[in-house]
Amino acid sequence: MTMKHRIFISFAIEDERSRDFLVGQARLEDSPFEFVDMSVKEPWSENWKARCRSKIKGCDGVIALLSTDTMQASGARWEMKCAIEEGVPIIGVHIYKDEKGVVPPELTGVKIIEWTWDGIAKFIDTL
Repeated sequence: MTMKHRIFISFAIEDERSRDFLVGQARLEDSPFEFVDMSVKEPWSENWKARCRSKIKGCDGVIALLSTDTMQASGARWEMKCAIEEGVPIIGVHIYKDEKGVVPPELTGVKIIEWTWDGIAKFIDTL
């Protein structure tokens, strides 16, 4: 049986539909990962940040979904920065092919790919 990896998904709230699509993939029986959700249901607070940091540290990797909305998504960008600070492997995934230039400075030096199941699986296989 394949080990399931815990994956934290970082995304701008405007990209929730794309996140839902990725989560749906994780629910399939043969999926190699499960997701951790820290979608904001309360204002950004130190308590939220502490709980979020703890969840990120408990994950095997982070997938950062990228779109033009990412640059204004302070929470998602904080999550990306946190993953890097904690040494959790992270990959940026462009949601849309025509938005490839969108990479927040928090992901400087991080591998960025187009959204393909093969590309996501390769990242998960390295964990």
